[in-house]
Amino acid sequence: MTLTLPGAYAHCLRLARSHYENFPVASVFLPKRLREPISVIYAFARTADDFADEGDLAPEVRLAKLDAYVAGLDAINNGNAIEDPVLIALKDVMSKHALPAQLFYDLLTAFRMDVTKKRYANYDEVLHYCRHSANPVGRLLLHLYNLATPVNLAHSDAICSALQLINFWQDIGQDYHENNRIYLPQDEMARYGVTEDHLRQSRTDAAMHNLMAMQIERTRRLLLSGSPLGCVLPGRMGFELRLTFHGGLRVLQALETQRDDAFTRPRLKANDWLAMMWGALTRKQ
Repeated sequence: MTLTLPGAYAHCLRLARSHYENFPVASVFLPKRLREPISVIYAFARTADDFADEGDLAPEVRLAKLDAYVAGLDAINNGNAIEDPVLIALKDVMSKHALPAQLFYDLLTAFRMDVTKKRYANYDEVLHYCRHSANPVGRLLLHLYNLATPVNLAHSDAICSALQLINFWQDIGQDYHENNRIYLPQDEMARYGVTEDHLRQSRTDAAMHNLMAMQIERTRRLLLSGSPLGCVLPGRMGFELRLTFHGGLRVLQALETQRDDAFTRPRLKANDWLAMMWGALTRKQ
């Protein structure tokens, strides 16, 4: 039986509400008219991410599932029939909001990299991953708001890439031990005298500290370069972005203070949340 469009939307909303993420799904700060399309975008990204990471599937099985999603996007673009509920809803959202199909292909490229690429030779390679994994989300939101100007897109890319890097720096140990992934650029590890033994042993010595201090400062500069976007977006969405922006700054600050431990994920405290709220409300950069 072919799933109806309302049924497809309901499926995506259930999926979005069943996962806890930093993605602003059905947030109270989002306009009601955008909660449904954002839940569909989230459902697409969450499902594809699960293909790449969840369970004990063999790499070739994961890639086959991602290839099936690529074929689904092709079917949407070519006007062919589709049966997957996420793709049924996504086709409607893409049509109603004129969302560029390439941004969804970019997300799938990042998820394929999650399966096939475990090391990054240099910072440009890491940013290449960010451009596919994180930046499309910010760009899609700008398209939903009809604010996808070149300047806004550039600022969004800076914020999204920085937030992706922050996630890497706070999960160095977990990424290595659970998924054998190292997002620290290999050439910079060598330059600072850091080896995989540091990650294997969770060792924070002077070399590891200096490497992380450089990563944190560079990421902070990148995040700050996108800050004007928080004052451009209207109302609740602008507030949500500013809150996320200040959250990123607080995490970087927490990472900086963990001088002797680069491998424990920092936890934001009540005073951090108060500072984030104040920064978001006062539009402080």
